[in-house]
Amino acid sequence: LSYRKIFETVEELNEPIPAKISGVIPSWLGGSLLRMGPGLFEVGDEPFYHLFDGQALMHKFDLKDGQVTYYRKYIKTDTYVRAMTENRIVVTEFGTAAYPDPCKNIFSRFFTYFRGIEVTDNCIVNVYPIGEDFYAVTETNYITKVDPDSLETLKRVDLCKYLSVNGVTAHPHIDADGAVYNIGNCFGKSMSLAYNIVKIPPAQKDNSDPLEKSQVVVQLPSSERLKPSYVHSFGMTDNYFVFVEQPVKINLLKFLSAWSVRGATYMDCFESNDSMGTWFHLATKDPADYLSSHKFRTSAFNLFHHINTYEEQGFIVVDLCTWKGHDFVYNYLYLANIREEWEEVKKAAMRAPQPEVRRYVLPLDIHREDQGKNLVSLPYTTATAVLHSDGTIWLEPEVLFSGPRQAFEFPQINYSLCRGKKYSFAYGLGLNHFIPDRIVKLNVQTKQTWVWQEEECYPSEPLFVPTPGATEEDDGVLLSIVVKPGAERPGFLLVLDATTLTELARAEVNTIIPVTLHGMYKP
Repeated sequence: LSYRKIFETVEELNEPIPAKISGVIPSWLGGSLLRMGPGLFEVGDEPFYHLFDGQALMHKFDLKDGQVTYYRKYIKTDTYVRAMTENRIVVTEFGTAAYPDPCKNIFSRFFTYFRGIEVTDNCIVNVYPIGEDFYAVTETNYITKVDPDSLETLKRVDLCKYLSVNGVTAHPHIDADGAVYNIGNCFGKSMSLAYNIVKIPPAQKDNSDPLEKSQVVVQLPSSERLKPSYVHSFGMTDNYFVFVEQPVKINLLKFLSAWSVRGATYMDCFESNDSMGTWFHLATKDPADYLSSHKFRTSAFNLFHHINTYEEQGFIVVDLCTWKGHDFVYNYLYLANIREEWEEVKKAAMRAPQPEVRRYVLPLDIHREDQGKNLVSLPYTTATAVLHSDGTIWLEPEVLFSGPRQAFEFPQINYSLCRGKKYSFAYGLGLNHFIPDRIVKLNVQTKQTWVWQEEECYPSEPLFVPTPGATEEDDGVLLSIVVKPGAERPGFLLVLDATTLTELARAEVNTIIPVTLHGMYKP
């Protein structure tokens, strides 16, 4: 039951605290592990209800000359500052509704209502660089510029000022030159919904803000005019973008009417389409163009995280962490569910979509005469693609990892070496009935797995850091924040050898560390 502890409120720190190190941290490993997640799970006597509602807390483990310190600060978002000021939940979060201020009179309530939706800027999901700057992000149009050293909040940025998107994902792709690509929902032509892939250029010579020069690269259509799919990440190779349109839909009419109803949340605006299955869309990167004739279809799954995508011999290989079916996985991530007794947690997960790591292979060349035949001729995969008479191509996956209610999630790769390239290894967080209890390495070619696990330990997404000058793909370390609630020093930074998943070192601190979602290593 100790896993409850990673979903409990903690205070920020006034200064970095030293960690007690056991084992040996590689001498070359110097830098900061930055992580984002929820840290405040109630305001006054008002609780947040969903895993993605707690207020954004930024964590930092600093490694320097064999010494390690830990530091954390709440991001001073508008949402957080106003909640602290009024001692109540002021802005509606993902699964928690904010109610009007009971102290205001009917007139000011009336005007608040007509100011429309207040969108949250609670940036709990990830942190990444844009040019020389660092931003903490969620999935709305607001991102928050932060100082990666002091963890100070610098400023809130509204992406709508620069780009025609309603929001972008927390999982951008970053090119070798530092250009940032992302995808978001937008209003397309003739009042229908669409998806825009956007590009923010690398750091500018004249030190101007790269956001000023950001642009829409290509627009992809929505399968349903008024109902865009929920998008959490996308795939990118050197020459292509891959967008997977899942059957979890945002009902815009529900969304707009929900805000006029007291007590509606973002979660109330999702619905499942039980007949569309899942659609794959392809676009070329340069010059950017949507490949409208490539209509890929497969059975229904939820998708949050792409692992990697690469081109080979006229095919695009797409590796994904899927959850089978159209029932929305986020329905199972209310705090009340994941704080339950273990037997109850297991029972709930039984009814949820089953996780599976899958490889889909998309043929680029499609000829009419190939109808009814498998178009995939890559020698090493069992994935298939069959052209139907209506011009759609039906995909079946190769399963790379599957275990009952055992998810391989929060995937990471040797990004600098392998993004968009053929690769061998993925690293992930093992979820056991949604509770994180191990770190897993997966060979996507042989399906071999390696596991790090320890009694009563709850790790987070493992980040890969390559050894300087390494020649092997898995020559490096994995960094994960682990929580061991009963221990004298309940939070630690774990350093694993990425080749074998054996422990090199741990740096323990005498404070609990709540759940983190994503983050980055800053050398």
